[in-house]
Amino acid sequence: MISTLIIAEAGVNHNGSEELAIKLVDAAIDAGVDIIKFQTFKADELVTSEAKQADYQIKNTEKTESQWSMLKGLELSFDSHMSIKKYCDSRNIEYLSTAFDSLSLKFLTETMNLTRLKIPSGEITNAPFVLEHALTGCDIILSTGMSTLPEIEFALAVIAYGLINRTEKLAPSRDAFFQAYKSKEGQKQLKEKVTLLHCTTEYPAPFNQVNLKAMDLMADTFDLPIGYSDHTAGISVSLAAVAREACVIEKHFTLDRNMQGPDHKASIEPDELKALVAGIREVEVSLGKAVKIASSCEEKNKAIARKSIIAKKDIRKGEVLTENNLMIKRPGTGISPNQYYEILGRKALDNFKPEQLIRIESV
Repeated sequence: MISTLIIAEAGVNHNGSEELAIKLVDAAIDAGVDIIKFQTFKADELVTSEAKQADYQIKNTEKTESQWSMLKGLELSFDSHMSIKKYCDSRNIEYLSTAFDSLSLKFLTETMNLTRLKIPSGEITNAPFVLEHALTGCDIILSTGMSTLPEIEFALAVIAYGLINRTEKLAPSRDAFFQAYKSKEGQKQLKEKVTLLHCTTEYPAPFNQVNLKAMDLMADTFDLPIGYSDHTAGISVSLAAVAREACVIEKHFTLDRNMQGPDHKASIEPDELKALVAGIREVEVSLGKAVKIASSCEEKNKAIARKSIIAKKDIRKGEVLTENNLMIKRPGTGISPNQYYEILGRKALDNFKPEQLIRIESV
């Protein structure tokens, strides 16, 4: 059995504080997750000075300001990211971070030497940036919030092109992308390197707009590993996604939902993160195999829970067995009631008293 990869998305819930980020690492370790993920960006490289906040950001921060101003306050320095990763390494938890600009991506891959990258939903239509990720040769987790199947396919085509043209540097174009995507080597690289995450990009995401069945559609369409990036309240949808065999679960978490910031209110707290990890591990072991047999723990209960054919009244040896002198009761240590209609009309082997298990000549 392959364990679900659990990513605790700290994101920007450190509020720009390295000290708070370290506390988030400790909470993630305590919960038992596999990876803690942050976000690496330079506000000046990410948004224009006039870009507006999303509605959920205004609601959650209770403050209206430009995206630049909000993000500037949430920005961690590259030195802080290096310190956080060093701490993660010392505590044996994988550090992961999403890059939102080329400078940050180069830092994560060339300075931090990450071998796994996460492309966020908002960048899936940013072909040049997607290509930059692919050209690193790193494993890629691609989040698909807000996307259609054609948009996902195009992003995969760009990634396939990047993965198989890292040395040849062929001129990028739509035709070149899809030529790579349709090639045997391109598909091989995608299967080895890429995991897709279903996602609903809203914070929190309404339950009636989650559409987990899209995971099945994506798996059938692209034949790639499928996970789920969960923005809903609570942990139930993540557990449902694991029951649908999500190979990755990503979930935002915070130390305190009442803290100031855009993502805290749509995040779970440490106790919920622990419950999520425990629940995922329970669900994944309960999935078992696609067989229907009695489990080993059930075998001892067959005789107790099932029934047998018994005598309803005194029966003499050689007497014909009929509906009038037979009945069915527990325990299940005698002849199965499934054979009831086969033994009607046969003769008793012995004398039987009421409620005694029946024996017959042969069935």
